[in-house]
Amino acid sequence: MNEKHSIVEIWVYLSGSPLFALFITLAAYQIGLWVYRTTKQNPLANPVAIAITLVASVIQLIEMPYSSYFEGAQFIHFLLGSATVSLAIPIYRGLSSLKGRSIPLLASLIAGSLISIISAVNIAKLFGADASITGAMYPKSVTAPIAMGIAERIGVSPTLTAIFAVTTGILGAILAPFILNALGMKAWWQRGFAIGIGAHGIGTSRAFSIHPEAGTYASLAMGMNGVISAVAIPILYHLFNR
Repeated sequence: MNEKHSIVEIWVYLSGSPLFALFITLAAYQIGLWVYRTTKQNPLANPVAIAITLVASVIQLIEMPYSSYFEGAQFIHFLLGSATVSLAIPIYRGLSSLKGRSIPLLASLIAGSLISIISAVNIAKLFGADASITGAMYPKSVTAPIAMGIAERIGVSPTLTAIFAVTTGILGAILAPFILNALGMKAWWQRGFAIGIGAHGIGTSRAFSIHPEAGTYASLAMGMNGVISAVAIPILYHLFNR
């Protein structure tokens, strides 16, 4: 009886500890990564999607409040910005390969960004979404740390924006290979740049796991999209929401 009581006390202590939330997050991602590698990098076995599903299931099962979970997982949240900045390294290494490609890349970046915003916002309006949801759709294709900053500037929910950004990244990483194959796009730099525009950090991670050139161009697209969007989206938002 005492042994059972002790186990219960240990479990109560662990489930309330911030380190336990950190352990859940890291373990879930490792499981997702293992499944991804076991399935020979099948895009449907996206490690981030698997990790999110596992974490959500566990904290729901043990009835851990989100505030308690985030207290432990905020260290990883802090590293998100650092990981985004570190993508400058492959961008720098790939600058020499941009010769002759700058104009088509810039054109595709502007076109992709505008289509992403216009399509998402208008689809949300078509389904009767209110201003809080349509506003959070504007920066959804920008990497999450920058998207949340944009959300604060235009006065919409950063949390809702982060949800849409992560969902966009996961869906982009899963669907992009099938769409690009259907379009007959075979050059790695083209595939990578398209994924970087549409699926930001999660898509870039997927691109790096497939081919270094695809990853380099995906990170380039993600970085350029983040910088341009940080300036342009607040202007577009206030222009279309006067």
